[in-house]
Amino acid sequence: MTQSVVVQVGQCGNQVGCRFWDLALREHSHVNKKGIYDEALSSFFRNVDSRRSVGGSCDITGGRIQSLKARAVLVDMEEGVVNKILQGPLRELFDSTQLITDVSGSGNNWAVGHWTYGSAYREQIVDQLRRAAEHCDCLQCFFLIHSMGGGTGSGLGTCVLKLLEEEFPEVCRIVTSVYPSAEDDVVTSPYNSVLAMRELTEHADCVLPVENQSLVDIVNKIKHMSHSGKPGSVIKKDSAIISGQGGVSGAEKPFDAMNNIVANLLLNITSSARFEGSLNMDLNEIAMNLVPFPRLHYLVPSLTPLYTLADVNIPTRRLDQMFTDAFSKDHQLIRADPKHSLYLACALMVRGNVQVSDLRRNIERLKPMLPFVSWNQEGWKTGLCSVPPVGHSHSLLALANNTCVKPTFMELRDRFTKLYRKKAHMHHYLHVDGMEQGCFMEALSSLSSLIEEYSQLDATKDRLMPDAARLNIAT
Repeated sequence: MTQSVVVQVGQCGNQVGCRFWDLALREHSHVNKKGIYDEALSSFFRNVDSRRSVGGSCDITGGRIQSLKARAVLVDMEEGVVNKILQGPLRELFDSTQLITDVSGSGNNWAVGHWTYGSAYREQIVDQLRRAAEHCDCLQCFFLIHSMGGGTGSGLGTCVLKLLEEEFPEVCRIVTSVYPSAEDDVVTSPYNSVLAMRELTEHADCVLPVENQSLVDIVNKIKHMSHSGKPGSVIKKDSAIISGQGGVSGAEKPFDAMNNIVANLLLNITSSARFEGSLNMDLNEIAMNLVPFPRLHYLVPSLTPLYTLADVNIPTRRLDQMFTDAFSKDHQLIRADPKHSLYLACALMVRGNVQVSDLRRNIERLKPMLPFVSWNQEGWKTGLCSVPPVGHSHSLLALANNTCVKPTFMELRDRFTKLYRKKAHMHHYLHVDGMEQGCFMEALSSLSSLIEEYSQLDATKDRLMPDAARLNIAT
């Protein structure tokens, strides 16, 4: 069994990450009734017996669970969120050696996060990453969770991404990035996002873009369903979809429901690494199969059901309907229309009692409606994990490498350009050591180049060729 390490950076990254750990513990406790530390748990958790060690903690490889520690590194330049985690129900899951915090924050400034804190905390971050890696027998993947709009998540988050590439060049880097909406209350978020985009394009293996506005739309839809008056359509009090009580202490926050959706995305993508399955997907296979061009590694995620863990008492969707839902705009975590754009590749990660024949049948049913590039008509990757989400018989995560991400990037570029033309707020960035005006132009050029690469692929959509006849080998 392989292990993975989760790196949470900034307020958003730590809130989403905290929610992931809470829900992952629920899943494992539902399956692991005897409290045995097994291979499934070892993929993301260490089993620690602090009594047997002289200098901190001693890992136990088997037997009963003593004390679980998350394979995680938590970074934030404000103490607030991390302190709340340490006061909440998950406080035993992390120890002080896994936390890196400051008090002043990055002031919504990418340059402060990337250059100021990146330089100041470089050695400490590298030490923590190495320590987390040394606790793994076979390190498979780093998951980085951060937001794009603020200063620490975007700036320090992408600095950590570069450090991961330098220190562990052979280990897969999968990044979950939360993009700001156009109505974002952070004025400088277009700067931060475009500056961060350049780093994501250069240094990540896969990026799962998640839009704030899309999350808001999904949460509103779920609430509407629960208030529709249909019998049984009710969101339970303190449920996993609306409550952050599992992860932090205090009253419910507006972002809790949105964070839960992103946490469920991570639950599904890691399920093959955490549980047994008849057709388990290796995390390295995601990049290997879905990224034909190294820079075009932005994968559009869609989830069904969106209200996992039986939070909304709505009848489970039929299996075939679930596959149809996964390719509808309502279930995507980014506002886009993949059916009218070009697919480079697509992965279907299914959980529950689903047969390989069900997968094949639905792929054959959906293929005629989905425009794939001519040279990758068979560009499907499938995974089957036998353990479903708690309270459901099955679930599906689709990851589409599709040119439909282009409008999101174009909108981001437009918002950046409006600020940049007036040089608005730029002096806050240029006062930071290491930051130069050329960084803005390089980031803009990188994003424009990425958009152009997607445009060139889009231009081939109308010239899709049927599969060429295959050679027959003489026997």
